[in-house]
Amino acid sequence: MAHWSALKEVKLSSVRKIVSPQCYKRSIVLALLWFVIDLALFAGSLSIIYFSSSILLKLLGSILTGITVAVMFCWAHDAAHGTLFKGSLIAEILGTLFMLPSLNMFRLWCYGHNRVHHGHTSFSPIDWIWRPNTPEEYAAKSAWGKFIYRCERSLPTCGLHYLLRVWWAGMIRYNPGKKGQTKKAKRTRALYTLNKVFTATYFVAACVLSYMFLGGVVGILLAVILPFFIFTTIISLFVYLHHTHPDIPFFDESAEWGHSVACMYCCTVVRGSRIFDALSHNIMVHVPHHVDIRIPFYHLKKAYADIKKNNPAYVHEYKWKWSVVCNIFKKCKLYDFKKHTWHTFSK
Repeated sequence: MAHWSALKEVKLSSVRKIVSPQCYKRSIVLALLWFVIDLALFAGSLSIIYFSSSILLKLLGSILTGITVAVMFCWAHDAAHGTLFKGSLIAEILGTLFMLPSLNMFRLWCYGHNRVHHGHTSFSPIDWIWRPNTPEEYAAKSAWGKFIYRCERSLPTCGLHYLLRVWWAGMIRYNPGKKGQTKKAKRTRALYTLNKVFTATYFVAACVLSYMFLGGVVGILLAVILPFFIFTTIISLFVYLHHTHPDIPFFDESAEWGHSVACMYCCTVVRGSRIFDALSHNIMVHVPHHVDIRIPFYHLKKAYADIKKNNPAYVHEYKWKWSVVCNIFKKCKLYDFKKHTWHTFSK
């Protein structure tokens, strides 16, 4: 495996030239077709909860609803990048609608994801998502802090990371303050607030309907709460696997980090079945997405083939297997930013 330092001399613009022009062509038909398919899957899974009499079927419907919420979120992810539509208004309207079931706020999520994560991928002083602790940082934590960190770095409970670091800290509690008195700054703050109002209204309405028609509190748990936690686990797992691997570094020194390094060496491509790739909108084909966010999800595989053909030494690709995923979680617990080595809790 080639060392990432060689990539620092490579300009991202030169990598983008490798990608075929066809990969940038938008298809409104495909974008809206998948919007309708995702919406139908969500409505269908909800109908199982609302119209079945068996508690086991309702529970199955709840699990399926959580999965379809994640599917909708993957579509909204592309809309948030402005990839699917030429106009920003339709992208914001449809993206906002598709993020409501996940209780995420479109505008707030765009800010953290588009500007922070994509602008500084794996540069830990700024891109804090899934930043690993150093052995020294972990040792200095309280018993409670160590417990939470261990839960975040465990496959069954990894959703806690997204819940605490992204959803709670980055959206629910995020306060833009009153910096900037320009019209644009005021409008941005107003849209952040409006997004929170939309999400709160959806949550209350969903809880009221579930309480009224699904037997009270149990109905809220089945139709709203459990799907939310299932979504949180899925998305947290996806984001973790996008940039975490025993061979992938994290950086805390700007002199070592670079955009080409971040977009190619610090991203993965996880191969799944055709159904998995279709429903997740190729979100696990992550290298070309970071190379250029303008590539729609339905062209990512073609774009990746172009990039891999010219830069095979810098690609981290593997087939989705639970044994592989578990091994990544096992090895990637703590990180030495100076030596660029991963450590377990016992090492």
